[in-house]
Amino acid sequence: MKLLFFIGIAGIILFEILNVFFIMPMPGSQRINSIELAYFLYTYRWFFRLGFLLFIVAGAYQTYHSNKWLFFVPLALNLAVIIAFNFVMAADAMFYQPQSLQIVDPSSNKIPLDRLIIGVNIGGEAKAYPISLIGYHHQVRDRIGNKEIMVTYCTVCRTGRVFEPKVGGKLETFRLVGMDHFNAMFEDQTTKSWWRQANGEAIMGPLKGTLLPELPAQQMSLAMWLKLYPKSKIMQPDPAFKEAYDSTGKYESGQSKSELTGTDSLSWKMKSWVVGIEIAHKSIAIDWNRLKRERIIQLELSNTPLVLVLAKDNKSFFAFERPTMQTHFALKGDTLLANNQLFDLKGKSISSGLTLKPIAAHQEFWHSWETFHPNTTKY
Repeated sequence: MKLLFFIGIAGIILFEILNVFFIMPMPGSQRINSIELAYFLYTYRWFFRLGFLLFIVAGAYQTYHSNKWLFFVPLALNLAVIIAFNFVMAADAMFYQPQSLQIVDPSSNKIPLDRLIIGVNIGGEAKAYPISLIGYHHQVRDRIGNKEIMVTYCTVCRTGRVFEPKVGGKLETFRLVGMDHFNAMFEDQTTKSWWRQANGEAIMGPLKGTLLPELPAQQMSLAMWLKLYPKSKIMQPDPAFKEAYDSTGKYESGQSKSELTGTDSLSWKMKSWVVGIEIAHKSIAIDWNRLKRERIIQLELSNTPLVLVLAKDNKSFFAFERPTMQTHFALKGDTLLANNQLFDLKGKSISSGLTLKPIAAHQEFWHSWETFHPNTTKY
């Protein structure tokens, strides 16, 4: 019977470790295709726990009376593992949503203008969400106009996405549950499906294959955003998480020394920066170093002529559809020139009523873009 006690103790310890190992960035865990096993363990976690607990109870009496040290020490170790892996190392125990969402006018803003933001403009209402803040929170819920939005960011993938948090037409609540292949993963409250941050796809659970509606958003410096949208409101730090934010900007500038969030300055390495564009299920990745050198890149994807531009601040980038294959742009300062037309970085003609169609483009670590766009081409 004592053997049952130790089998139960070892079983719970091993289970709690594996239950977190497969969905957190532990050595080797994010480089294997283990999402099915991770979801199975998590879904049936109480069955495993109850089963091993019955083993412990079955052998507890004999173990206690034979050697009290052999009884209490394993139990204490068991309790320590349970607390560590469920209340310390779990994703939603490490990162929290804002307790107080503060959105202010530019006159009250305290975010430095050179910091990066994810900007959203819906129906003429614009808001900016600093990466230094949402990089910690992972998701921020807000409303623009009459639309609920879910602003997300994954620092390990270096990419932000904005979704409408609706499933089947109904608003849903999400929590950070872990990550898959280094990408943040959310769990919805209703069906317990797991959703990938990089594209809003449910990858496990009853809603597998479903996509959250993605909303247009742009990454750029706050200074550039306010130049384009001077009346935009800006998210401010939540005082409750002041120490958790990236106050130095090392991550944003690529100076982070962390193995997970650091940057490789060379091109086409795991942690190199790229700008990814996807059109009609075809995708392309543009090397950030090349974009910095050339500042304007004209390309074609899915028979669509495109132009990608990097602003003078070396942080803000914009992608537009070119009117025709034959249209070629030049860049002077932060102004696009083509066919005797001048366009600002919103794509609006300065001299006429023409407007360029914006194209979704995302900055991302190369390892992330390549993982979730396995057939991507490289520019």
